[in-house]
Amino acid sequence: MYVKDHMTVNPITITADTPLSKALEIMGKNHFHRLPVVDANHKLIGLITEGLVNDASGKNATSLSIYELNYLLSRTQAKDIMIRDVHTVSPMVFLEEAAQVMLENTVNVLPVVDEENHVIGIITEKDIFLTFVDLMGLKRQGTRFVMLIDDKPGVFAQVTKLFAQENANVENIAVYHTDRGSEVVVKATGEVAVDKMTKILQEAGFNITNVVQTTAEGKTVVWLK
Repeated sequence: MYVKDHMTVNPITITADTPLSKALEIMGKNHFHRLPVVDANHKLIGLITEGLVNDASGKNATSLSIYELNYLLSRTQAKDIMIRDVHTVSPMVFLEEAAQVMLENTVNVLPVVDEENHVIGIITEKDIFLTFVDLMGLKRQGTRFVMLIDDKPGVFAQVTKLFAQENANVENIAVYHTDRGSEVVVKATGEVAVDKMTKILQEAGFNITNVVQTTAEGKTVVWLK
């Protein structure tokens, strides 16, 4: 999964001389909380956030009137408050690498730039969360089996074979390494008889810890927890 497939393409940007009043207007109109700042060649030179604008205007703690605030915002430009050392990613970076950059630097947004530092996209923590939810198949119809497995060769082949024998298609597999061992989440679609499938897996030696089924209407039914 590459950043290019999950980023917002060609995001709205502002220039260094954009008044903060205009930046706030753009943010409010488009429901944004950050804006990349670019030069005349559309190369990244900074980033402003809603929080920075509010701090600069004293909006969070001020005795200024609304008219005084508006005047201050109209006189202050993006270049006066923008973050200049901006963390960025390439569009060809894996999504998990972008997430790691966010974690290591305590940021929740990364401008996506090309080899010449042109802004071509933006990726946020929300984009990554949405991708994770989709990856796990949480909202899609099917049945999710959670089981503890032995970390040994051939175990995934064994699991998928058991599902295939019951005419169930394995759509997603995720592995978590916990103190209890390797926990596997299998999302299966098709004609899944939950009780029968659970029994088959248990008889094969798998410790089933949770079974949740999502119906075509999007309802969630917990079979085992």
